Order: sequence, then C-alpha cells, then structure tokens
Amino acid sequence: MDIKKSAFTLSAPSIGLCPKDNKIEYAFIGRSNVGKSSLINMLCNHKGLAKTSATPGKTLLINHFIINDSWYLVDLPGYGFAKRSKTVQQKLQQMISSYILQREQLVNLFVLIDIRHEQQKIDREFIDWLGESGVPFTIVFTKADKLGLVKAKQNAEKWMKQLEDSWEEQPPYFITSSEKRIGREELLNYIDEINKEIEAQ
Repeated sequence: MDIKKSAFTLSAPSIGLCPKDNKIEYAFIGRSNVGKSSLINMLCNHKGLAKTSATPGKTLLINHFIINDSWYLVDLPGYGFAKRSKTVQQKLQQMISSYILQREQLVNLFVLIDIRHEQQKIDREFIDWLGESGVPFTIVFTKADKLGLVKAKQNAEKWMKQLEDSWEEQPPYFITSSEKRIGREELLNYIDEINKEIEAQ
C-alpha cells in the first residue's frame, strides 16, 4: 500500500469529539521523544503533517489524519511525561485510556519504543495493560539508524524475549527509522493486510 493522500482532520480533547463517520482507525502512541511525529510524517510521505517539536510531550489532544480518504491515522498524546502537573497527567491518562478502551473504530494501536534503550518499566507496564485489556497492538521500534541495523535487531530481539516471563505469545513488532525510511513498506503493508481482512468480513 502507498499513501497518496493524507490530511489533518481534527484535534479532539475527548473521545466524544472524535470523528463520527465510522472509518477505521490506527493509533500511534509512545513515550515523549520517541520520534512519533517523525514516523507518522515518514509513513505518510508528508513532512509537516504531524508537528515535530524540540520540546517533548507537545501532543495533548487526539489528532486525526485522514489517509487515502478511507481510514484515519490517529496521533495520541505520549505517556509518562513527568514534567506535567499531576492534574494534567491524570487528564491525559484518562483521555488516552478512554480512547484505547472505548473507541470502536480503533483496529490497531502502534506502540513506539526507542530501540536504543533497555526495556523501561513504563513501556512494559503499558504493554502489559494493553494485553490484559485485550487491545490489539503492534510494537514499533524507532530510531534504528542511531544503532545500525544489526545492533537494532539484537536490541529488538532482546526486548521481545523479556516479554516471555509473562506473555505466552509475543505481539508483532517492526524495526523502523524515520531518518532512513526503514520499515515504511513493511508497516504500510501490515496496515493494508488488516484493511483487507476487515473488508472481507
């Protein structure tokens, strides 16, 4: 699949204000500074689509982008950004969890992880929560160019192996680099396969 058209649709402060047209949605989430905006722009071939910022944690709303007039790419606020006040943190957490658990149009959540780091408690807890909640998700390792592909693959395999302590079956994962456009085709083909399965139902 290739993305020929992508455009910003709306920013919603709550699930109740998200689009009402029932198109399927793929959401992207990760800790602050994981490279989410860069990945979205790379996938869509649209440099300024998602706003990248030098200040981590700038996404505070549920941002919808319409893709090829047929489905939505959703940019969710990052989790675990400690510099926010407790009130803002709780509000964001409530917004994120209500979207993930209640949004019927959501068919898959892409959880972004910086491949350079060891498995972090906050990422692991978030992924375990998704598993317990029965949310379909895929792990996307970002910034592979910072390590080189061999080391990136080793890190990803090690990260996934650590899930074996409580996961019977590992979730799918991809290795990406927005800088080098690594993983773009694989991710888009994966979305395309899910779209086709839904259409066939």
